[in-house]
Amino acid sequence: MYFDSLTSLSSTALYISFLIYLVAIIPLGLSVKSKGKAFSIIGIALTWVGFILQLLYFVTRWYVSGHAPVSNLYEFMTFFGIMLVGSFLIIYHIFRQSVIGLFALPIALLILGFANAFSKDISPLVPSLQSGWLQIHVTTVAFSSAILSIAFITGIIFLLKTIHPEEKSNKPFFLELVMYFLVIVFAFISVTSTFSMIGYNKNIAFENYNLETEVYQYKMPAIVVPKDSIVVSDDYKEQFANQNNGILEIPNSIDSKKLNSLIWSFLAGSLLYILIRLFTRRKIISLLKPLTQKVNATTMDEVTYRAIIIGFPLFALGGLIFGSIWAQMAWGRFWGWDPKEVWSLITFLFYAVLLHLRIGGGLRGEKTAWMAIIGFSIIVFNQVFVNLVIAGLHSYA
Repeated sequence: MYFDSLTSLSSTALYISFLIYLVAIIPLGLSVKSKGKAFSIIGIALTWVGFILQLLYFVTRWYVSGHAPVSNLYEFMTFFGIMLVGSFLIIYHIFRQSVIGLFALPIALLILGFANAFSKDISPLVPSLQSGWLQIHVTTVAFSSAILSIAFITGIIFLLKTIHPEEKSNKPFFLELVMYFLVIVFAFISVTSTFSMIGYNKNIAFENYNLETEVYQYKMPAIVVPKDSIVVSDDYKEQFANQNNGILEIPNSIDSKKLNSLIWSFLAGSLLYILIRLFTRRKIISLLKPLTQKVNATTMDEVTYRAIIIGFPLFALGGLIFGSIWAQMAWGRFWGWDPKEVWSLITFLFYAVLLHLRIGGGLRGEKTAWMAIIGFSIIVFNQVFVNLVIAGLHSYA
């Protein structure tokens, strides 16, 4: 009963923080238009309240579970959201740029909403995760990724400030493409929440590589299914042949249930993006550009660089060094070319090249901003697509 109360408190604190961030966006938005500091102070104060509530969620869930709450995709993405807000608060108190919060909080809300699409159950750790390196490795990776995400946000702000939506170049197109992918994330959250509310559920069985029958519980209508799969009833007893009319069969090496969610996200996101364009008759970057009217582009470039300077060594420490140590303890090898390990190495090398070009090659302004966006895309691919679709030792359940 006591632990149930703490679990409820943890979930409530996280939910209230979500609502507070929604409210905080309003004064932060007003602060970029007004001359006084009142709106900025209110927005930052609300952000601090939400952040403290997020920390309350984290501490109580840790106490209830007995381990750092970063052991599944829900917990990791939630902690990622916490660290993103914390990173913004650190950057704000250094540079006093409330406009960063206006863009950072919606990204944090998207991350929290994305986390909410996965199971919130507290489960015992599998043997390979029963180590103190769980909190050391994963929390360091989440924190470093969050700081590098601030570089992405300030890079976006820099480009919105310096690029004219109607200029004759590829720059507006690629910046709009970034906005499109953010709409995709929003669509994923909306679609999964909608089907969850209506209680959609379909079980599909297939034979895995071990010749064992495995059942996937689809939370959205199936677009892709495992090869040679059949539909089974909710009680797993009555079975009937699945004609697969209009449904694509894919190899069992790919998690079809999770790929199904991604396909739904792209379909819904594309439709939502088209509706936004039809309703407003403007590009999304044209809608956002007025928010950067008072932004100093040089300051945004400096924040981008400083965030990368902080985030890169932390990622190298947590993602590669701590990860290798834990891999040796858990699997008996420092490196195994697992998909997650490969993409962590790619992330490390990319930011190493970025810093080399910045320090030694004079990379400034727009080029730094674009590279920060590409770096964030690599992080998202590693944390989301690799976890959801590509099978590997690091894949979250």
